[in-house]
Amino acid sequence: MRSNLLRSLFTTPGPAVAVSIAPEQVTAVHVESGRTGPLVRGHARLPLPPGAVTPAVQGTNLADPAAVAEALDGVLERLPRRPRRIGLLLPDAAAKVSMVRFASVPARAADLDSMLRWQVRKTVPFDVDEAQVDWMPGRTTAGGEQEFVTVLAHRAVIEEYERVCAAAGMHAGLVDLLSFSLIEAAVACGATDPTADWLLVLVGGGSSTLAVVRDRHPLLFRTVADGQPPGDLVHQTAMYYEDRLGGGGLSHALIAGNGGAQHGFEAIRRAIEGRLAIAVEPIANRLARLLPDRDGLDAAALDGLAAPLGLLLRTRPPRRASA
Repeated sequence: MRSNLLRSLFTTPGPAVAVSIAPEQVTAVHVESGRTGPLVRGHARLPLPPGAVTPAVQGTNLADPAAVAEALDGVLERLPRRPRRIGLLLPDAAAKVSMVRFASVPARAADLDSMLRWQVRKTVPFDVDEAQVDWMPGRTTAGGEQEFVTVLAHRAVIEEYERVCAAAGMHAGLVDLLSFSLIEAAVACGATDPTADWLLVLVGGGSSTLAVVRDRHPLLFRTVADGQPPGDLVHQTAMYYEDRLGGGGLSHALIAGNGGAQHGFEAIRRAIEGRLAIAVEPIANRLARLLPDRDGLDAAALDGLAAPLGLLLRTRPPRRASA
């Protein structure tokens, strides 16, 4: 997020390395700017034992911190050089995302923060004073209300992930959620249109996230645990978009994930195509077009690296060759 729970990047250069900690694996990628576009200088993924990471908005997320620390150390050792500062991506299920609207927005940031905290205080099972709350401006509704995309995370949960990074000698200067960085990857790939709504789907790790996005701004964001049939999940998302948000139709869908969800990557893809009658494309396909020099990365590898790449492509805009 842009203000940031997620810490601000406006006063310091963005990181060159991003790391994601997910239930099934730890991933790291090192990106630099080249004359023809972003260059992936190094990348690594190492699996985690089942149950090592159990993302939740409250309680222990790293059930086996030693295993996570070992995997984190391993992926960093495989990069060209070991960084001291990284961007860190957390599972979507580790935080609560809400859309909050105001007819009148206070001029002072402190007043806006207080209003947002008041609005989202009942969305999580802990005291909002124990939370880190972050937000970014979203869309302006047809009625003139300003919407804010608000992220609420228990401070102890964020600190748990940060501690395992510190144990590996890394400072997490930026913390974000996987799906937000996937949206940034889509923007960097040119896979968005400011005038059209589109659907992002992330599967795997015991949950699925569906986000309806306009350009880079989420209109709807749902993260649900495995167990719900994909057809029902897609249908409910589409109905809310059409009935509650007055959506005029989705242009396309981008999907990411390793198929680790109970119903799998392909099942959700078929449900989207059947219910919404729109094209569904793996986000890895778009990244492949963006990265001309991708060091032999295949589609499966690009899928796993998509979220960390999205964070880095946002924070380190590539230099373009002069004409």
